[in-house]
Amino acid sequence: MRPLSESRPKPMLPVTSKPLVAHTVEAAIEAGANDIVLVVGYEADVVRHYFGDRFQGVPIRYAVQDQQDGTAGALWAASEHLEPSEPFAVINGDIVFDRPSLSTLFASGPAIGSTRVEEPSNYGILEVSGGTVTGIVEKPEDPPGRLANAGAYVFPPEAFACLDVRRSERGEYELTDILGRVLEDETTDVGHVEFSQWLDVGRPWELLEANERKLAELERDIRGTVSDDAVISDAVVVEPGATIRSDVVLEGPALIRSGATVGPNAYVRGATLIGEGATVGHGVEIKNSVLMAGTSVAHLSYVGDSVLGRDVNVGAGTAIANLRHDDQPIEMTVSGERVSTGRRKFGVVLGDEAKTGINTSLNPGVRLSSGQTTAPGESVFSDR
Repeated sequence: MRPLSESRPKPMLPVTSKPLVAHTVEAAIEAGANDIVLVVGYEADVVRHYFGDRFQGVPIRYAVQDQQDGTAGALWAASEHLEPSEPFAVINGDIVFDRPSLSTLFASGPAIGSTRVEEPSNYGILEVSGGTVTGIVEKPEDPPGRLANAGAYVFPPEAFACLDVRRSERGEYELTDILGRVLEDETTDVGHVEFSQWLDVGRPWELLEANERKLAELERDIRGTVSDDAVISDAVVVEPGATIRSDVVLEGPALIRSGATVGPNAYVRGATLIGEGATVGHGVEIKNSVLMAGTSVAHLSYVGDSVLGRDVNVGAGTAIANLRHDDQPIEMTVSGERVSTGRRKFGVVLGDEAKTGINTSLNPGVRLSSGQTTAPGESVFSDR
């Protein structure tokens, strides 16, 4: 997810009006959780500042995972805050899912959240017999099915006796090893609940998709200052303190956050988030993109299918390409390897405080690290 996560944890990246993990916490509270433990480490203060000691009336406690030694290590850190005689839920902080499925999971425990996938060899796949989960196989060459582990669990109290697991081959303590020990207990039947919607948000284009999904749930709500000659259609939210200037066209779903300014003569369309204090100038078109807080897109620019971090400055006349001439999916470099985004249209990822000179052209799939700049009139074809 870098450079977007260089100054904050990945689960604190924005999905509509709140961080990704806030959607999960809200869903857990709605499903009946009466106590929330957040496992923190990297940039922990960002999480503490947002959630505080209580969130929507529910106590929030924090467990510190000093070493990033795996998902079982995270649960071990949290275990001191849990009651050994009671069941407990564990949910990954970087997934998007439908709330009714989580409520069903909570009511069905002990159980595992599952999701049906097209390429099971890329996931941990559940072995299921008669509705009961009997095992889990990580990235199998010969998958026993297509039901993947969705990263949400309701464990029985007996799981406390299974927390002490060995490091895996990749040197981490794995939550799935704890799960495997629970499944070996013949006195405990573990079911599964298939989620209706599910997305693992691990890469920038998945953050864009997470916003697309959540923006689709918006209901029209115009409370900011809107010029009389602006045209607004479909599900658009303009928060109090946002300003829509003359001759702007907004086509939803779109969320214009407090303090943001759009226009004049701008066009915002597709699933788009304009963050707090962001500025979209004269003659700018923003299409299906995420602009985080404080970002400015100067006049006569085009931003399509892109994710722009905080306080980015897009110089006048900047054009972001989002489509290959051969119509193949856009690729990005992830951990040194070219990876398909699976998206026919995808633009660029700009880290916090990146700046483009006037009339810059950015090729599809380009990533600029935080603070990087381009020269006026430059065409950028590779990451920097």
